[in-house]
Amino acid sequence: MTTQKATIEQLEEKIGQACQVIGHLLEQAGFDGGEGRRALDYFSSDEFDPGFLPWPRPSAEGLRPEELNAGNDG
Repeated sequence: MTTQKATIEQLEEKIGQACQVIGHLLEQAGFDGGEGRRALDYFSSDEFDPGFLPWPRPSAEGLRPEELNAGNDG
C-alpha cells in the first residue's frame, strides 16, 4: 500500500509525463495554436479549473468547435 505522499508525488510525475506527451503530439501534428498552448499551460500548472472543459473554447478563438482544427488555429 502506498502512502498518500507517495501517491501525490506519483500523480504529479504522471501529470508531467502527460504534458510531455501532449506537447509531443501537438508538435508532430503541426498543431501550434492557442488551444494547444492553453492545454499545456493548464496541465503544467498546479491550479485546478473546473471550467477548463469543454475544449476547445470557441469564444477564445472566435470559431465554433466544429470549425476549429489545426489548420485554422492561429
